[in-house]
Amino acid sequence: MTIKDAQQLVDQWIKDYGVRYFSELTNMAVLTEEVGELARVIARQYGDQSFKEGESANLGEEMADVLWVLLCLANQTGVDLTEELQKSIEKKTRRDKDRHRNNPKLQKN
Repeated sequence: MTIKDAQQLVDQWIKDYGVRYFSELTNMAVLTEEVGELARVIARQYGDQSFKEGESANLGEEMADVLWVLLCLANQTGVDLTEELQKSIEKKTRRDKDRHRNNPKLQKN
């Protein structure tokens, strides 16, 4: 599935089952909530916190939830994420192509 396919799939789901998109402001709040849920799982799985009784490591599910809301926001604001991601990669390549290689903090020991 491409990013474009994913944007179209989410849009079709909204039309078929979701009635309409939540407002952009509501979706921004939902995105923040979903990122928080992802952060909680990462803190427990890779950090110093432990899972509470009944919690599980649902990392992929939380990442997919973040992506879902991001795709919704892109659709409702007219952003082509494929195009924007390509531009972002090109910008980072121009800006950072040597910076990370020359960073002693990132050098292998």
